[in-house]
Amino acid sequence: MTSIDLNADLGEGFGRWRLTDDEQLLSVVTSANVACGFHAGDAATMRRVCELAAGRGVTIGAQVSYRDLAGFGRRAMDVPPAELAAEVAYQIGALEVFARAAGARVAYVKPHGALYNRVVHDGEQAAAVVDGVLLASASLPVLGLPGSRLLELAGKAGLPAVTEAFADRAYTDEGTLVPRGREGAVVSDPEAVVERSVELARSGSVTAHSGARIAVRARSLCLHGDTPGAVELARRVRARLTEAGVTVTAFA
Repeated sequence: MTSIDLNADLGEGFGRWRLTDDEQLLSVVTSANVACGFHAGDAATMRRVCELAAGRGVTIGAQVSYRDLAGFGRRAMDVPPAELAAEVAYQIGALEVFARAAGARVAYVKPHGALYNRVVHDGEQAAAVVDGVLLASASLPVLGLPGSRLLELAGKAGLPAVTEAFADRAYTDEGTLVPRGREGAVVSDPEAVVERSVELARSGSVTAHSGARIAVRARSLCLHGDTPGAVELARRVRARLTEAGVTVTAFA
């Protein structure tokens, strides 16, 4: 039977500002990528989201980022490898405190934004992220793009490498994400997102930005929590997957 995990970026707020509808999305997804304070999130937000996730049986993951609150973690940065490794471990450790207090644990790690895209090709930055994960835990799975240097190096280090797909993002013919600054990088039609979700789950392929068919075999499907109408879209995706005979279940 075909199965897939649904993950969403959650806890993306800071102080009085909240971007994601964490409570409603946690009633739909099976894994929560919780912001750890570097691109969004603060101590109170991390604690709240961990409590909500644990109460709903949703797996908690640490979404690590470059230190970039002002740019929401989406600005390119050059961080020395040793510093980046330490900051990745720091973010995982911060979230682990609140996950354990909620009776759960941090079960995986996923980079965010500019860091996520950087470690697709940059071996040095990817190795730093892997070093940071190892510093925090010797066994945490790493979630990332199929064929990325990050997953390659995570596997070599003995960490479970988990592939991820995006139904609401356009792909290049090489299987990477079209940069957000380019026209058509984000798929905004809700029905197209729903259809692409089922397609990715059942066939492991999707239509690229060019119109070519490409293979994107993934164990987890990301639903962006900051998309307008994200909650209703997530519900539609999950319902359609179930109708298509796809089992929605966490990978960790």
